[in-house]
Amino acid sequence: MGLSDLSSIRDIRASAALAIRWIVPFFKYSALCLLIVAMARPQSGTRKENILTEGINIALAVDLSKSMSVPDFKHKGRTVNRLEAVRGVVQDFISKRSGDRICMVVFGSEAYTQLPLTRDYNTIVSILDRLEIGAAGSETAIGDAIGISLKRLQDIKSKSNIIILLTDGESNSGQLAPETAAEIAVRKNIKIYTIGVGTKGKILVNDPFLGARYIRVNIDEDTLTDIAKKTGGLYFRAENIEGLQKIYDTIDKLEKTEIKVKSFAEYTELYSHFLIPAFVFLGLWIILSNTRFLKIP
Repeated sequence: MGLSDLSSIRDIRASAALAIRWIVPFFKYSALCLLIVAMARPQSGTRKENILTEGINIALAVDLSKSMSVPDFKHKGRTVNRLEAVRGVVQDFISKRSGDRICMVVFGSEAYTQLPLTRDYNTIVSILDRLEIGAAGSETAIGDAIGISLKRLQDIKSKSNIIILLTDGESNSGQLAPETAAEIAVRKNIKIYTIGVGTKGKILVNDPFLGARYIRVNIDEDTLTDIAKKTGGLYFRAENIEGLQKIYDTIDKLEKTEIKVKSFAEYTELYSHFLIPAFVFLGLWIILSNTRFLKIP
């Protein structure tokens, strides 16, 4: 063969099909991947739950009088005031409830609704974090706090209603006497759990402006016990965080409601979105590999 023969071979142009020969294995492996995904049976949809049994209504009545600023609780090695100690324990109590509606009433010289009945527990915790001592006045209106709580529990009907009243003082303000408020609760079949928090008697405190001084704190345990006894509840005394935690744990166990939940799901099958293109790619691979891109051994 001469040089002229070789030059003529070099002048032969490559087929355009060679530039796209990679598409044959692409169809093959794409079809394989899509078939695997389709066999996994992908789905989209939502899972829903319906609560068939309603929980109970709980009114949390929290004392914000000036005496709640007394630092006589220990928490993780540091001294905290009574309100700060109460926050963490109440938040833990709320986290254990399921299906219950909870409202919050705060009181000092006056009482008012801080939050109506809700199942939005995150909002309740957020409100607890923002409570300020003295926001409702410096004194203690226990009767008014019960009265407002009774009104809030009437907002939404429930088979069971309870009030958890926490205070560190004696009732010395308000328009409604605690005894009268308790009698109304009895008529409405509403149970009241009362909690006396803090140390009684003279307490040494370090005031940043007045320096070290003694203040006297009196908890009217007789009244709190009588309120609880009349309404079918219980009176507790808490002088430390551990004791306060046990009190709320006890109430949590006493006032449990079995919640029945019906679950159902709505799903859409997605396997066809992968199976159809897999068959298309598979068909193209078979056709091309046995025609234009057929390999001869």
